[in-house]
Amino acid sequence: MTRLHRNPEHHLVSRIGWLRAAVLGANDGIVSTASLIIGVAAAAAKPGDILVAGAAGLVAGAMSMAAGEYVSVSSQSDTEQADLARERAELAGNIDAEVNELAGIYIKRGVDRVTADAVARQLMAKDALAAHAHDELGISEITTARPIQAALTSAATFTTGAALPLAIVIFAPATRLVLVEAVASLLFLALLGGVGARAGGAPVWAATLRVTFWGALAMALTAGIGLLVGTAV
Repeated sequence: MTRLHRNPEHHLVSRIGWLRAAVLGANDGIVSTASLIIGVAAAAAKPGDILVAGAAGLVAGAMSMAAGEYVSVSSQSDTEQADLARERAELAGNIDAEVNELAGIYIKRGVDRVTADAVARQLMAKDALAAHAHDELGISEITTARPIQAALTSAATFTTGAALPLAIVIFAPATRLVLVEAVASLLFLALLGGVGARAGGAPVWAATLRVTFWGALAMALTAGIGLLVGTAV
């Protein structure tokens, strides 16, 4: 006997919009700020200069993330709206053709002709545009673009991520700043990778290793550049 679901299912894909922006923002905040601090510190800068550079990187990075996400997701939103407007015009022109088009989508998925036609007509009777948006255009409540949400999420998580390596500058000994900053930031990245993977239902170890590896590479490159600049100057 089939057991009925007593509660509605909550799928992890519903988190994809804000989770992507959150992980991207926090990861970029940690990596870019830690790399900047390590690069400046490797160039033998004074602690005060390192702190100023890190703070400037935090503010600039947060604004850049917000602007970048807003512009990018707004472009997606504009494309969605253009497609919806085109679909709205087609629905106003030839409704029978649109029914056949929607039914054809269901037939390709394995539904027989009679059932597909009946489903298409029933869905379009309720909300024709929503039916075509979902099944023809692939636009749904989960995937729809939200520029402001993406911008605010990225800016907030970038600031949170950047604040962690920046705090290390305040508390770490000046003589060991590069080492402490690198180790602490890699730990922050590993934690972020694990939390992000857990929230999205992905393998934790793979995500943690991926995030940590690229963070370590970025810090190593900026440290090398800092050493070269410091030696040249």
